[in-house]
Amino acid sequence: MELVDRSYKGFYAHLEPANLKQSGMFMSADNLVGDDFEIFFKMEEGRNVAWARNRFDAEVGYFDADTSRKLQLAKARDQKIRCLLSFVAFSDSTDPGYYWGQMALFCFNPAYSKEMDAFVDRCAAKFKQGVRPRIDLGSQAVEKIFTEKDWIPSETVSTPSRESGSAILKDHLTVSEKVVEQARAGNKGCYVISWLFIIVVVVAILYGLAHLFGVL
Repeated sequence: MELVDRSYKGFYAHLEPANLKQSGMFMSADNLVGDDFEIFFKMEEGRNVAWARNRFDAEVGYFDADTSRKLQLAKARDQKIRCLLSFVAFSDSTDPGYYWGQMALFCFNPAYSKEMDAFVDRCAAKFKQGVRPRIDLGSQAVEKIFTEKDWIPSETVSTPSRESGSAILKDHLTVSEKVVEQARAGNKGCYVISWLFIIVVVVAILYGLAHLFGVL
């Protein structure tokens, strides 16, 4: 188990939007809490910058220098990297404000993908429920991934304080987003339901506006 302990690293990191104009894409149904993102690197101003790409091949954002170094080191060690969306926030620290994401990053020896991927999937399920388990694990905690079935840390990590100038806007899957997720998985019934849900909402809004302006 000693090798497993040395090969794992988990942490949360801030993902800056690709640009301010496109930062709103964090709020779209293409980027749901718990989604997997692909990590890739770009050479920018003489250094490798880690970026995240969603499942629809859209470049969503990039990481700071410290996180980029950690991910580059993991890549150099031939580790497997999984990147999940933990939550989406809006920051008013600049004018105009912008959306950004917090990502959960897991780096581990691919030889243990069966156990580690199952663990990451369990964390993803927690994110979708609005729970953020601690993923910066010591050697004893890592060992539990292999020795205790369905284990996941009971300790959680809080979201940033509002005093930081950020407001959390998306930290779990809503009912409509769960329908979208099922439709993605190929559930045609959920796909139809999602469209019916949208139609009902639009009709309700139009009906309400009609009453408001005395049309009906």
